[in-house]
Amino acid sequence: MNINRKNGVRLAAVGAAAAATMGFFSVGAANADTFIPLPGGSITQTLADGTVVHVNLTDESANVSPSMGSTPLHRNVWVNGKASVHLEGAGATGADIQPGYVLACQVDFGAEAGGEAGSAPVVNADGTVSVPVDGGTSAGVTLGPGEAVSVDILDLEAADAYGGESHSAYNSFEGTDGSVTWADSTLGVSGCAGYAQARSYVNVSVETDNVSSTVTLWGQPFSIG
Repeated sequence: MNINRKNGVRLAAVGAAAAATMGFFSVGAANADTFIPLPGGSITQTLADGTVVHVNLTDESANVSPSMGSTPLHRNVWVNGKASVHLEGAGATGADIQPGYVLACQVDFGAEAGGEAGSAPVVNADGTVSVPVDGGTSAGVTLGPGEAVSVDILDLEAADAYGGESHSAYNSFEGTDGSVTWADSTLGVSGCAGYAQARSYVNVSVETDNVSSTVTLWGQPFSIG
């Protein structure tokens, strides 16, 4: 399965479920898109030093479309969502927000949204995905049946210390509140002859004087054909 990504990302660093249902709208009788509203989710974790991390995923949806290849091996997915973070505690000075999606071919995600603190990327031995597997922002990743890849939504450009260009998959904020919004970010999947699924995640990395930890929130899995 080859996975390609194009981004249409809007960022907002600001102060501050229900089961998914499917709807259909036509862009031509032969190529109907499938619109999937998603419930998002939330998680609260208390770190070892007492810092409380609240993560919310809202306004989440996906639009699944047959690609221009017009074969069962090709799928395009446009995704939308907003990740918001609120920190509590004397040591809370900011965090990094890294949203992304796991795309998989013939892998069972399970059915529930949820999250963990200090999660690490892994595909379980039984074929389920509990945390995003390694994938980064590289396009053209090839996967066989039973494999999965994580794809970062953000690709933020900034000048590095030497005047060159650096890229980042996370949005940093200072203080106790931050958020990031993405709209019509496109994920292209090709080469998967079996069923394919996707699932959003939000990694929030928090570092205080006494602790460094990552809290992961999972969205609800959805079919991409």
